[in-house]
Parts: sequence; structure tokens; C-alpha cells
Amino acid sequence: MEFYFNKTFPNKPLLQLPKAHYSNTPTFQYSNWGEAPRFKMKSLIRVLSEKVASQIAAGEVVERPASVIRELLDNSIDAESNRITIRIENGGKGLIKVTDNGLGMTRDDLLLCLERHATSKIRTISDLPSISTLGFRGEALPSIAAVSRTEITSRPADELIGNKLKVTGGKLNSIDETGSPPGTDVEVRDLFFNVPARRKFLRTVKTETDHIIDTLTRITLPYNMIHVKLEGAGKTLLNLPGTENPLNRLSVLFGRDVAASMTEGSMENGEMAVRTYLASPELSRNRGDRIFIYVNGRNIRDRLITRAIMEGYGQRLMKGRYPQLVLYIEIDPAFVDVNVHPTKQEIRFHHGHLVFQTIMNTIAGSFGSGSVAHYETEASRPGTGKFEENHSGTMAEPDWAYSSQKAEETFPPTGDIRQQNLVKEMPQVLGQLKETYILCQTGDGLLMVDQHAAHERIVYETLKSSHQHSNIERQSFLIPHKLELSLKEGRVVLKNLDQLVKLGLELEHFGGSTFLLRSAPSILLSVDWDDFLRDLIPLMEEEGDITHDRALDKLLTIMACHGAIRAGQHLSQREMAQLLHQLEEAELSTNCPHGRPVVKKFSYGEIEKMFKRIV
Repeated sequence: MEFYFNKTFPNKPLLQLPKAHYSNTPTFQYSNWGEAPRFKMKSLIRVLSEKVASQIAAGEVVERPASVIRELLDNSIDAESNRITIRIENGGKGLIKVTDNGLGMTRDDLLLCLERHATSKIRTISDLPSISTLGFRGEALPSIAAVSRTEITSRPADELIGNKLKVTGGKLNSIDETGSPPGTDVEVRDLFFNVPARRKFLRTVKTETDHIIDTLTRITLPYNMIHVKLEGAGKTLLNLPGTENPLNRLSVLFGRDVAASMTEGSMENGEMAVRTYLASPELSRNRGDRIFIYVNGRNIRDRLITRAIMEGYGQRLMKGRYPQLVLYIEIDPAFVDVNVHPTKQEIRFHHGHLVFQTIMNTIAGSFGSGSVAHYETEASRPGTGKFEENHSGTMAEPDWAYSSQKAEETFPPTGDIRQQNLVKEMPQVLGQLKETYILCQTGDGLLMVDQHAAHERIVYETLKSSHQHSNIERQSFLIPHKLELSLKEGRVVLKNLDQLVKLGLELEHFGGSTFLLRSAPSILLSVDWDDFLRDLIPLMEEEGDITHDRALDKLLTIMACHGAIRAGQHLSQREMAQLLHQLEEAELSTNCPHGRPVVKKFSYGEIEKMFKRIV
């Protein structure tokens, strides 16, 4: 620590500063008599060396071996390759070699490609709104070369000889002529050899290899005409032949059974076109890792689109579940900003509301409306390991009298999971299973209906329709139901009394923390009103304003759940038949408002397979 003194009072320090803030020999000048001295300090801000700056910039683009694969694949696809071979060693940490048969580069191009922000994709700022390539920033190769030992061999098809360029840690070693096939070969060794802090955070060989495979399949999914092969540890890890049928690529990503059962949907609105491949809600997962989104062929992650997808599935999904799907968006590049992040996986839409609405409508429209059921077939059951274009089988004995069709004809068409009509005619009610499920015989199979989920859907849609038309039927209590609430709960209820009346719930403040429930919607049956309000009040408190659509939907869902018939409740034949008839009239009969399935249908052919009547 150093002290500096005023001339007049030499024993009184004016300023006490750590020496670290100054050079070893700080200098100072006196100002007017009696004022503190002014010090001349060396600048604390320094310009980083090119080497350090390159390594810092590389960290934004290259996070792990899979990042190198992503950037090199983008370049190969942009170079119009139709065959790409990738070889890795030690999970990509030892070697990443990407070979393509694309346009190739001349000697001058090879030298320029290592310069930061050198690219063939754009030339001026006016080109940014019309980007149609995967790469454009000119950062990939310089960033990769800055943290590895890199060799690039390339030859354009119209030249007789190629060139090989060698770089170590961003420093050019040599460039020589060499014989090579048309295209480009990029060999990246010892990734992060000069950045040990980054290298030590890489995971195990298996983990890094899994990331590479996931990245590879995600990027190449829309480019099914390109043959892509991944080799590692002396064997082929992934082989994706070029194909005109997108189902082949989908089967690699999702599994053959799921891919074969997907529904295809599409919509255009002039500015954009949306195409989807949707798995049934029955095949949802507890993670969103099977949601694949592409904008003009670029794999992206976007919260707006993900939310539109979830809204499109709506109440077909249970809370905390995520669908399996592929979403392709083709849009005018002028309406998309892809220059958001160095990894190019984040974008911004100029008309986000239009994109949101189009995606939501496409997905909702793909499932259609009306009474539907999910078929329990081999194609829709995960993990069966079988994939057939049709479900033909050999009967172990003659056809049964109950069916005029062969068993194989009772299966729904493979490749179309578009949920089908619940019944072609009113089913014959067989009875109740454990006083919870209604069993029905139909012309083509056995139908199981969850009575609580079915009635919950009916009550929900009735309440929603009545609220929209402001005509909810209410039943007044002969003796009002008394409710004792806490002080906090009472304030929440008082704040929302008027809105609750519109939902058919007439509550009166009786004084203190006591309320009287004088009337309720007549469609609600056998409700425990104390339990009902214990679920309703926290929602009102959380949402604050219950007039907006999302909060209102949650309120109606709670009301429907408490007002529906329960599992374990006995129903007469007439009541079960009436429930099925009302379910047929529902707008969405496949799922309850919470997303649980309402019905399951088993075809006779599937039942015969279970009992080994088909071999």
C-alpha cells in the first residue's frame, strides 16, 4: 500500500490506494496550493492479442466436438454435397474428419477461409435479410482452427489438382498442392489442446459421441437426399442413405414404429408454409427432446414455436408431457432474423403472432375434431421392434362369426395416426369394469371408456359453451353451504366475487371469514364444495385476473373435474349409453381437460393376436 501527502501537511495522508492500481513507479503532479495531487496512471484497458481474442471468440462457436460437427456439416450442405462422411476418434476429442463431395475451394479460398468473418454467403449488409444458407457469419473455420490442429484439403471439380492447408492453434503452418478428389476434407485433431480449461470440461467418450449422433441426425433430417455416414471406434455408428422418402429419416430419429404412425399436416398463408409430422398424444414423453423445429432447413430452438406447438396439442396432452413431432417452416428470409447468436440456432420472427397462429392451427387441424380413439396397434406401441407396411397375418383357425372381414382388415391404415371416429354406430354397452370403465362392443372391436374422464370432458365443454353465451344454468341451494376461509383466502374470494357469479357460483360474504355458497352450476354433481374451493382459490390467487382465457380455462377445468362422476360410481345401462352419446357430441372426445385419455379401442384383429389366433 502506498500513501501520498500534501505539501502543507506532510504528516496527513490525502489518498490511500493499493499499489496494484498503478505501475511500479507511479508519478504525480501538484495542482494549486493546498489541493490533492493529480496522478498520472497507466491505462487499465488493453487490446488483447489476436491469439487470445481468437480463442475467446472460438468459445462462443465451439463448445464441444458436436459443435465442430454442426459447423462443418452446415458448410458441406451449403457446398451442395450429396455425400458426407464423418470419422471420429475418442468421442471427437482426438479426431473429427468431415469429407464431402461439394463444390470445393481454390488455393486463395483456402487461405481466406481462415480469416475471421470471411464468407462466400454474403457480401454487404443488404444481403442479411435474404440469407438462404445455413452458414453466413464466417466464424466457423477460424474458430475451429484457433483451438485445434487442423488440415483442410480441397479441390473444385473444374481443377486438376487440390491444395492442403495446415493450421495449428490458429497459426498457418503450410499450404501445398496435393492430389485429391473433388470436394473438401476437413481434419480436426486434438480439440482444445491449447485451451486446457475448456478441454477438462469435456465429458466421457460415450457422452460426447451421443451428442455428435444427436447433432448429426437433427441437422440432416430435412436433407434426406444427402447420404451421411458416421464412423468411430472402427465401426459404422450411423448410416443414412439418400432417399426420396422422408419416412426413412424419421424412422432413424424416432424409431420405425413411431415414424410409421405419424400424421402429416400442412398449411400455407402466403407468407409462410408449415408442414408437420405428428405422433399421437398417446406417445408423449416427459421431456421435450423429441420436438424438432426447422426454419428454412435450419434446426433451431425457439420458445415461441414450442409454445405454439403445445397450444396446438392443447388438452390432448397431460400436464408435464411433451409430444414427438417434426415441424418444417418455409418462410421468406426477409421476415426472419437469423443473425442473433453465433451458433445460429436462435432466430427472431418479424411477425411472431402470425407464425404462432399458423403453427397452432396446423397442429390442431391435423388431429381434426369429433369423437376419436387411439388404436392399440403394434405401430403405436413403443418398443415392439416391429415395422410392417401392412398388418397382414395368417389365421390359426377360420374367421369368427362376429366379423365379416379378415382380421388384418380391421387394423387402421399404417402411417396415419389421425385419430378416427369413436364408433361407426352406437356401441353396445356390455357393462362396467370395476365401476370405473365402460366396456362397449363395436362393429370392429372393443371400446373402453374412462367414465370420469369422459364426463369431465362433457362437463368442461358444457360449462365453456354456456359461459361464452352467458347462460350457465344455476341450481340454488335450499340451505346455503357454509364455508370457513382464512383471512387470505377470503380476500381472494372477495376480489373475484363478480367473476365467480358469471361462472355460476354465487358466494355471499356472511362476515369475517365466513362465506355462503347460495347457488352453483346445475351440471356439477356430488361436489365436495370445501375441497372444490381449496383447489379453486390458489388458482385465483396465482392468476390474479381470472378473466383472461388461460385462467378461465384452468378454472373451468377444476370445476369440471370436481363436478364429474367419480371412478367407483355405479352407472345404469341407460346412464352409460347417455354418457357415450354426449361424448360423441363433444368437440374433443379423446382427452379430458387435463390431457388424460378418455377412450381406448382394441380391434378384433389385435385381440386375436393377443390370444394367438393369428400366427
